[in-house]
Order: sequence, then C-alpha cells, then structure tokens
Amino acid sequence: KPTQDTHAEYMGNLVLSVSMCKHILNAQVAIRAPCCKKWFDCAECHGETQDHDLAKTLEITFACKKCKKVFRKDMSEFEESDEFCPHCDNHFFIPAKTPETEGRMVLEIEAKEGHEADLIRDERVRQKTVSDYSAWS
Repeated sequence: KPTQDTHAEYMGNLVLSVSMCKHILNAQVAIRAPCCKKWFDCAECHGETQDHDLAKTLEITFACKKCKKVFRKDMSEFEESDEFCPHCDNHFFIPAKTPETEGRMVLEIEAKEGHEADLIRDERVRQKTVSDYSAWS
C-alpha cells in the first residue's frame, strides 16, 4: 500500500495516479527512487520529502504519465529510441520546463534603420481617447 508521502499510486505494472511536480512543469514520467522505492517526478521532490540522499543507479524504473505503465531503462546504454515510452510511444525525454523558464515576459523593441533611438508604435493597439477614460460615456 502506498504511503502518504508517495507521489504515485500503483498496482502491479499499472500506475493509478501520479501527482504533478512543482519543479518540472512538463514531467512526462515519474521515477522510482532506488533507495526508498517511492515514486517522484524529480530529484528535488525526493529531496524535499525524504530524510536521506537519493541513491544513484544506472537502471531506472519509470512510470509513464500518459499510459500509466511502468518500464525500466538501462542508462548506461541509453539511445535516441530510449527517449520514448515502450508502451505508448510518449516522448518523455524532453527539455524541462521549470517555473524559472516559464511565464517570463520578453520585450522586443523594433527600430527603423537610422532611427534606433525611436520606438515604433504597435499599430495593433488602439490609441486611447479622452472618452475611454470617462465614466459617463
């Protein structure tokens, strides 16, 4: 029976539910920690909830979040084809999206040649008029 701090519930080879990771927003798999045999989305999740260091191993047990099935991968022989779940072909080995990399506003300023100091007005935005600010219009 899964314990309270377990991040995934499973029955045999089938994962019943997996919680969301707050560190890796697009986690496609959960990983079973070899030291305590509990499921986590990332090493940081393990570190926040356990009182021991995460044991290192070359054979990792994964639980796919798409098909909910469990599989093992030998990381010493990891190839491009190993980036996919063997059951549903979900691409799980992808660049991580973290709170630090997502949701940031990026501003780009465009300038006409020779007028780099001048800003170009975005014509898609309607200019506000005095009547836009009136409470009685």
